[in-house]
Amino acid sequence: VQVVESGGGLVQAGGSLRLSCTASGLTIDDYAMGWFRQAPGKEREGVSCITWNGGTTYYASSVKGRFTISRDNAAKNTVYLQMNSLKPEDTAMYYCAADPVRCSLEQKNFIYWGQGTQVTVSS
Repeated sequence: VQVVESGGGLVQAGGSLRLSCTASGLTIDDYAMGWFRQAPGKEREGVSCITWNGGTTYYASSVKGRFTISRDNAAKNTVYLQMNSLKPEDTAMYYCAADPVRCSLEQKNFIYWGQGTQVTVSS
């Protein structure tokens, strides 16, 4: 199983990025998919999660209204995180993960993780 994130980069405050997460070796429609992030010197935190069929989404309060999670199960086996109105405090390594049990912003049940993609927001 391999989970690969892409789409990170350097952007100015107020800008946008779209992260992608592609999985191989598993069919993502069997899993809730989540995005997490870890800033330097801080613990990894949950950002967003989407249920297996996309019917329910969850967001951290810090990103609600700015970030949107979505998924394309059939065609691309990919999960996306659209990030708008980015702030310097959004700077972090962003990770994608798969949970076979439930959708949440807690890391403990996510069993497959990517290596991360760096997002840097300049002021």
